[in-house]
Amino acid sequence: MAWLGPLLVAALAGAIRFWRLGSPRQIVFDETYYAKDAWSMLRLGYEGSWPDRKIADPQILAHPQVIPLSDGGSFVAHPPTGKWVIALGEGVFGLTPFGWRFMTALLGTVSVLMLCRIGRRLFRSTFLGCLAGALLAVDGLHVVMSRTALLDLVVMFFVLAAFGCLLVDRDRARARLAAALPAGPDGRIRPDGDTGDRAGTGARPWRLAAGLFLGLAASTKWNGLYFLVFFMVLTLLWDVGARRVAGARHPYRAVLRKDLVPSALSLAPVAVVTYLATWTGWFLSDDGWGRHWADGRGGTWSWIPAPLRSLWHYEYLVYQFNVGLHTPHKYQSNPWSWLVQGRPVLFSYTSPQPGEDGCYTATPCTRTVLALGTPLLWWAACFALVYLLHRWALRRDWRAGAVLCAVGAGYLPWFLYQDRTIFSFYAVAFVPYLCLAVTMMIGAMLGPPGATERRRRTGTVAAGVLVLLIAWNFVYFFPIYTGRTIPYAGWQARMWLDTWI
Repeated sequence: MAWLGPLLVAALAGAIRFWRLGSPRQIVFDETYYAKDAWSMLRLGYEGSWPDRKIADPQILAHPQVIPLSDGGSFVAHPPTGKWVIALGEGVFGLTPFGWRFMTALLGTVSVLMLCRIGRRLFRSTFLGCLAGALLAVDGLHVVMSRTALLDLVVMFFVLAAFGCLLVDRDRARARLAAALPAGPDGRIRPDGDTGDRAGTGARPWRLAAGLFLGLAASTKWNGLYFLVFFMVLTLLWDVGARRVAGARHPYRAVLRKDLVPSALSLAPVAVVTYLATWTGWFLSDDGWGRHWADGRGGTWSWIPAPLRSLWHYEYLVYQFNVGLHTPHKYQSNPWSWLVQGRPVLFSYTSPQPGEDGCYTATPCTRTVLALGTPLLWWAACFALVYLLHRWALRRDWRAGAVLCAVGAGYLPWFLYQDRTIFSFYAVAFVPYLCLAVTMMIGAMLGPPGATERRRRTGTVAAGVLVLLIAWNFVYFFPIYTGRTIPYAGWQARMWLDTWI
């Protein structure tokens, strides 16, 4: 069951995400940028130039397809990894809606499998692990982002992979410390000050792998850098805790001497090298935007190779663009509203007339793709986060701290950019940890193993009702996650809040 359950949950997630993936057959929201940049990178190794989107989009979807791509470099606002990922699907299936959405659907499916395994390791329960994965499988925002060629789902995947690697590293490092502890006269292993202070934890390949994945996340969108910083602090605290449990008299000093360089600080160099490696296509090009900016320029930093200085200049301009992005948008939102799904983003909306496109009513219908999390899941997550704060602050539950750290890394930094144009679908980066939070709350509802039969029965009923309501809620909103044609009255009935319209 350690793998069978997670695989079954992942199969369900895959069926949801790949079902009619090529529909709607149109460029949805910002796919107009990333689908074309991905195709350009596949052909040129960097982002080339396209004509105005009003011209290029119909040509891409036309039959026969016309692709007006030129090799002149184009200034873009995000690093290349996410577009390389999208390009993998286009390389196999072509520049079609199915092709540019294939990899996000695949990563969305695999992320459900990963969360099942991560939840199993975190809670030491296959059932709770599968429950966490199942909640992610039926989250509407995760489904919509898995079926759309945007970058945020790719960030979520790499960060989740890094989180899983760090959990494995934590368990293995603690096992090595435990193995180093001496046995007492009675043969029992006990904490030992000398061992806790001086024992090494050996090679940390899983932590290096986490650095690789965090580098890939940051080279997809820069908000991946916040996860790197938060996770570095988290792993340091884990190492301190491990030293303390092992009996170290000076756990912080022991970590600084034994664990800082080979473990926590190894994340940053690996991430930086990974980030630079993802720009290989741009480095090898002659026409990438700004590629030769530093050629022949002198100055204080002339000792640094010109390609690196050109990249630094490019990144500086990207930073200026991103922090200065204040163009009003109808669906932008303040991060205060994200957890309650106050302002979802409408990705696509059409109004088929009677007799058209599956509209079999006497009145017009709608086809909508709305980036909305499953409401009951997100509202339950608000209570779950409060519960985890209690567990972490008052019970020192490391599991609660780990989940809160990941949520904080994906959520809190956006409060620094409240004046910038930002959207609620950015929250997909921390959706898996909301599912872990709800799962941990449900585990508490079920009660401890030694609870009375009445307590267990009551907790089981309450937990079961919550899970069934979340599942029903997802099924109810499924048509507006996947662009199914429904009567206009059905669409109105699903607009529970005025801010969703």
